[in-house]
Amino acid sequence: MTTLAAAPPRKARAAVAALFLTNGAVFFNVVPRFPQIKADLGVSNAVFGTALAAMPLGALIAGLLAGAAIRRLGSAKVASFGIVLLTAATLAIPFAPHWLVFAATLFVVGALDSIVDVAQNAHGLRVQRLYGRSILNSLHGVWSIGAVLGGLMGSAAAGLDLPLGVHLTVSAVLFSAIALIAFRFLLPGAEDAERAEPPAASAKSRIGGTAVRMLAALGVLAAAGALVEDAGSSWGALFFTEELNTGAATAGLAVVALQTAMTVGRLLGDRVVDRFGQRTVVRVGGAVAAAGMGLALIFPSVPAALGGFALAGLGVATLVPAAMHTADELPGLSPGTGLTVVSWLLRGGFLLSPPLVGFVADLSSLRVGLLSVVLAGLVTLVLGRVLVNRQTTTQPYGSSDSPAH
Repeated sequence: MTTLAAAPPRKARAAVAALFLTNGAVFFNVVPRFPQIKADLGVSNAVFGTALAAMPLGALIAGLLAGAAIRRLGSAKVASFGIVLLTAATLAIPFAPHWLVFAATLFVVGALDSIVDVAQNAHGLRVQRLYGRSILNSLHGVWSIGAVLGGLMGSAAAGLDLPLGVHLTVSAVLFSAIALIAFRFLLPGAEDAERAEPPAASAKSRIGGTAVRMLAALGVLAAAGALVEDAGSSWGALFFTEELNTGAATAGLAVVALQTAMTVGRLLGDRVVDRFGQRTVVRVGGAVAAAGMGLALIFPSVPAALGGFALAGLGVATLVPAAMHTADELPGLSPGTGLTVVSWLLRGGFLLSPPLVGFVADLSSLRVGLLSVVLAGLVTLVLGRVLVNRQTTTQPYGSSDSPAH
């Protein structure tokens, strides 16, 4: 295994964690401002949901380009400079005069975010190979910390009536600076430098039917996790304002509750998965998400709703990292193929969720529309059996440089 002295694993881990943090924080600064944006645009739930769907649509179209970008520029450059471009794209949101312009802006945001997402996960898996044990859950936990930070910033800005343009400019400057500083400490060298065996042998292998079926199942699992996350980000604030009649500041706490619980679950996820196995943790989590949100919808109140969103976030905390890790280790695939495909498929959850929930909400109520979270939890409970009940690791970098997590 190659040892890269220029960037010790501990520094590289901190740097890639900083990228996860910024990626989580950038868009979630916007989420608590959705009620204001929807009111300014003067659109229905269905139209607003359609506009939100432009973001995952852009991600789906651009997502498969991530592999080529990483091979040409490297995951470090794509992730770091991609975040700078992502923050710049969000600055167009306050100036959208029509929902179609808002949708076009989200399309660009989604396209950039999908490429950054694959790149940061690819780099995180490079660092994980040096550690020889799972650290991906904790990296996704840092992403959730970023999402909570962004949600709190957005909620505070909404409560203070801070102009959206000023708010997002502060966000863009802050998180772009973090991403550029982190770039200096990421791993240098080829993308496959940390692999135990050269990728050439597996690159020539044909993708068998088993691998295709596994990728499909893992993609559905990842999409289920995406749907739960989207329920909090796209509809949490609106659920509080329209169904529970709360103010803007309180409404922003819906996504904060979901992301806070998800953060805790991911930061503890590596230890829990090591003890009980990926399959057990993911399937139990699916049941927790379904039960928690189900009870919150049956007995609607601010405390119950906050608890429901929190249990939903906790339940799917390890789902996406488990799907990505399993896909990246599938035999018979060239390096990065499984990760890219599953990352692309999970965007389907983000694509389908906004218009689906918005359509059901207009036909009935947003309370009924959020039953999609319960369904996603049940799908996770059933389909989670495709995950192995263990973590696959490689040769550790060295115990002296492997901090506890």
